[in-house]
Amino acid sequence: MIFITAKFRIRPEHADRWPEIAAEFTQATRAEPGCLWFAWSRSLDDPNEYVLVEAFRDDQAGAAHVQSEHFKKAQQTLPPHLAETPRIVNATVDQQDWSLLGEMAVQD
Repeated sequence: MIFITAKFRIRPEHADRWPEIAAEFTQATRAEPGCLWFAWSRSLDDPNEYVLVEAFRDDQAGAAHVQSEHFKKAQQTLPPHLAETPRIVNATVDQQDWSLLGEMAVQD
């Protein structure tokens, strides 16, 4: 799978509304057949920063994502709300789902 984590620093005046601002893009991406997950979290340290954790089934699914109409639309509609260019980590991982964190195993 393609595993991506990106940090988005949002303009302070838009930070509280970011989930609403990104909602159409988020919903359309989650509906893509090759999207495994697409989840936003707000930083506990910086209220103007959101972290996006996303995964796509394979290279073809990743390519379909960046070529989609909703991605092209987001390239136009989201940047005016950003304080800076998002930072990203992108890696290909040999798995298709989350693994268990054995070091923190919950006993039955």
